[in-house]
Amino acid sequence: MEGETLLVTGGTGSFGKAFIKRVLKENPRKVIVFSRDEAKQHAMRLEFDDSRLQFEIGDVRDRERVFKVMRKVNYVFHAA
Repeated sequence: MEGETLLVTGGTGSFGKAFIKRVLKENPRKVIVFSRDEAKQHAMRLEFDDSRLQFEIGDVRDRERVFKVMRKVNYVFHAA
């Protein structure tokens, strides 16, 4: 995953957070955390404090939003 851009749907959930914590050790260029919950994103932003994380609000049921956030992403991990 080194140097790659990753998208994690449901990234603020228990599995998503554990996965992101692990994958950050692989030195990705960017990890996009995609979820519906602003409060959980804020808490995660404070907990991780990592500039490689990019937080995006959205719902996996919104096709257009998902496609928009997937631009220039190398890998998608669906945890929603």
